[in-house]
Amino acid sequence: MRITILSLGSRGDVQPFLALAVGLQKTGRHKVRFAAPDNFESLAREYSLDFSPLGVDTQKMLGTGGMDPERNILLFLWEFLRSIKPLAERIAENTWLACQEAEFIIYSSILGVGAYHVAEKLGVPCIMASPIPGFAPTRAYPNPGGVFPSLPLGGGYNRLTHILSGHLYQIFTGPFINRWRKEKLHLPAIPFGKFPYFHMGGRPQPIFGIYSPIISPKPPDWGDNIHVCGYWFLDPAPYWQPSAQLITFLEAGAPPVYIGFGSMANRAPQKTAQLAQEALELSGQRGILAAGWGGLDNANLSDNIFALDSVSHAWLFPRMAAVVHHGGAGTTGAGFRAGVPSVLVPHMGDQPFWAKRVTELGVGPQPIPRRKLTSERLAAAITTATTDQNMQARAAALGERIRAEDGVARAIEIIEGFSQ
Repeated sequence: MRITILSLGSRGDVQPFLALAVGLQKTGRHKVRFAAPDNFESLAREYSLDFSPLGVDTQKMLGTGGMDPERNILLFLWEFLRSIKPLAERIAENTWLACQEAEFIIYSSILGVGAYHVAEKLGVPCIMASPIPGFAPTRAYPNPGGVFPSLPLGGGYNRLTHILSGHLYQIFTGPFINRWRKEKLHLPAIPFGKFPYFHMGGRPQPIFGIYSPIISPKPPDWGDNIHVCGYWFLDPAPYWQPSAQLITFLEAGAPPVYIGFGSMANRAPQKTAQLAQEALELSGQRGILAAGWGGLDNANLSDNIFALDSVSHAWLFPRMAAVVHHGGAGTTGAGFRAGVPSVLVPHMGDQPFWAKRVTELGVGPQPIPRRKLTSERLAAAITTATTDQNMQARAAALGERIRAEDGVARAIEIIEGFSQ
């Protein structure tokens, strides 16, 4: 089949879809086109994928300090969507171009829903994929997107948070989507208040949950069209090698502690770097600081700390004593897979949901909300993660179970079932 896979967002959002594209291509049975923000072209080329740019650089968009944990999530979403409004038409047009000749479309639930409307126009099947279990209503738990509080009010409240989240998404995106449908795709407008992405042509749409059922089992009130596949992990590209400096640092002492907050750029990145360094010193641990989009750099770091811009979590995390991060879905999954304890510092959105699961599974200490983060609290959590032998054993056992899953293979099996 000719398959287009479309994703938007930060590296943590895009990378699982890249893993699926690589897996589909390796079968030799499919011609895969990978559509993503422009700043992922070099990464896609490392895996010899046909890349289709969407006309936006999300590293520039998200790496400017805009994702601040102190702001209300609704206000953040409103400001973010308003800021990209000038780019929306470009993204929509490039989505249309990327899907030409496609016989099957797979798209991200994170701002990638334009592909659904293109699939409707082209008359081809599509699947929405989400890294968080907040894409379909359930009575099992509240929507984990961070818009509504997690309150013990029962199944009715839980389901309502999912429905209202869908309505809010339509309020934010509906006017542009309907204008695009009518003017470009020549499709009828979607009625106000209707969330279209669960059905097409009167039939339930297939949906992928790209996380492990061990971590978040499929609720009993989800239909057969929803598949919790397992994580879509991306291993390093062929011929990739870590830097000699990183290897030297790792071999110079005991396994270090990783600290990185992904695309959660902070207004004071140097202060964050100093806090992390102090926490490592207080806990007596060596450390690796991930600069990434958080603004960290090598300035004034001790010999026991190594700063890096980017590295494969699949390669790095198993070599750590523990991993400290913001709790993004992809990074949390990588921590589970590595089999080492995780210390989560949730900032916003779905991150508190994953932080709670880490604690419930016993593979990490109590999370530290970003607004309460201090060097002393972080040092205490790191000490627990690196000395609690029961926690380490549970993390190792969970890692074995996660590594035994193959979410990409399961997804490919389902996709290929459509062509039979």
